[in-house]
Amino acid sequence: MQPVEIRPSIYWIGVNDRHTELFEGLWTIQDEGISYNSYLILDEKNVLIDITSKFTTDELLDQVRSLIEPEKLNYIVINHMEPDHTGGLKALLLLAPRVKLLGTAKTKEMLASFYNITENVQVVADGEELILGKHTLKFVSTPFVHWPETMMTFETTERVLFSCDGFGGYGTLNGTIFDDKTCDIAYHEKQALRYFVNIVSSFTKPVKNAVAKLNALPIDVVAPSHGLVWRNSPRRIIDLYAKWAGYAGGAGDPAVTLLYASMYGNTERLMEVIAQGIVDEGIQVRIFNVVNTSMADILPALWLNAGVMIGAPTYEGGMFPYMSFVLELAQRKHIFNKIAASFGSYAWSGGAKREYEEKISALRWKSFGTYEFKGTADPEELTEGRAFGASFARGILTPQ
Repeated sequence: MQPVEIRPSIYWIGVNDRHTELFEGLWTIQDEGISYNSYLILDEKNVLIDITSKFTTDELLDQVRSLIEPEKLNYIVINHMEPDHTGGLKALLLLAPRVKLLGTAKTKEMLASFYNITENVQVVADGEELILGKHTLKFVSTPFVHWPETMMTFETTERVLFSCDGFGGYGTLNGTIFDDKTCDIAYHEKQALRYFVNIVSSFTKPVKNAVAKLNALPIDVVAPSHGLVWRNSPRRIIDLYAKWAGYAGGAGDPAVTLLYASMYGNTERLMEVIAQGIVDEGIQVRIFNVVNTSMADILPALWLNAGVMIGAPTYEGGMFPYMSFVLELAQRKHIFNKIAASFGSYAWSGGAKREYEEKISALRWKSFGTYEFKGTADPEELTEGRAFGASFARGILTPQ
């Protein structure tokens, strides 16, 4: 895409990444892709806000050159040090060796440790302002959204918030960067939820702190480093992040996330009737096979829904390994205080139940119970499984 003017003399100069399959080496984006949004302000002093990954540096430099020669840059604002935002920094400094780098005190430390950059680095304080000419930048400290050095930058004249990872989302920008021109806003909100849970859900308190701090600013545009630029409804994405952060520590919506794995189809067969039982009671259920579903998709459902039904066979005296990994990741992402139940088959002796109980204890999930069966479920066990699912659903509707 070519540069897009967001407000007078303020340009989006980002890059779409349609090739990376795993964001942070972990989260699947092979279908969605992602954008790396950089911004350029042309004034008496010229400023580049955020950069890009090292793999897309050439494209970013082409974007910069279409508006200004790199050596005419006066400042680079580094809101966040993660390499998808700073990977192109050293290449850019070869073209603009006198440019001044602006960031927090922690950013200064990280520039030295990541890139051995120690010169022309200026620390900016929370609330400090920088006059560029017609435009003024105000720096807002937002630590742990989602690294300790993170800040946001607010342009006070046109009231644009450059929010970096905050209020970001997966998904390439397809023909437009703006929320009011996209053909599928619901898709981008879904990608923002996936991004929130995958990337920043471990830091919900800092997110809440940042939202409270930003409420004092008259924001007309939210311009994150990934995903849509919100100019029509800038409060929409801020409110969504605040809403999602509010799920932390709470049970969630009255719905069930059903996770299962099955080696030979026995556990899957029971899963089908348990799902029937849940829906019999008017509860929505989302079903994921943990073996072939991305964790990037599973975690948002776990984050939102109050109930978790886990179906996994016993494997070598313990829980099926893929299921163990999901629950360990849920703990790392602070997905606490759910209502959980489990089911699964075993061949000669159990073991999955014991590991399940250990893991949900660490997650502070309330155990509703376990339904295990030996070998293949017979007709009576299938009927009991459906009743187990229905009973669990009623427990979601009327938690004790």
